[in-house]
Amino acid sequence: MREAHVPTEQPQAKEDPRIPGPDAHARRTRGAQGTTRARPQAARRLIQPIRSRATFDALARTRPARRGPVSVRVHTGDDPGAPHVAYAVSRRVGGAVVRNRVRRRLRAAVRAHAGALDPGASYLFGAGREALTMPFDALQRCVGELVGDEPR
Repeated sequence: MREAHVPTEQPQAKEDPRIPGPDAHARRTRGAQGTTRARPQAARRLIQPIRSRATFDALARTRPARRGPVSVRVHTGDDPGAPHVAYAVSRRVGGAVVRNRVRRRLRAAVRAHAGALDPGASYLFGAGREALTMPFDALQRCVGELVGDEPR
């Protein structure tokens, strides 16, 4: 039997091993980190959320206006700042996923008409189950009619 000649020196690895060293972070890249980019400035909020219990009580005493599946209650306040908006979608609309989807659609429709909201006023928008299946243009039109914005 003959023996094969095998060199005892191993060739040098050309790449770093895939397994990080014991002091390295497992999810972080090893390359040099560049300078951090400047962050964008915070967006101006045109609509503020309602946080006061007294505001919700005042909204509960007002009569709602309806257009299709969308309703709104408006309470004019003395604060000259940005309008305050809240959304109410009841459990009769569906489960949490359905209610959140309706709330997101309603929020986007209200955001499209943010310029028509009175400064300092508080709005409570509500929606029924039909707001989930109706075309978004129709939902925007309903919100625009409720806040007094002309059709676009």
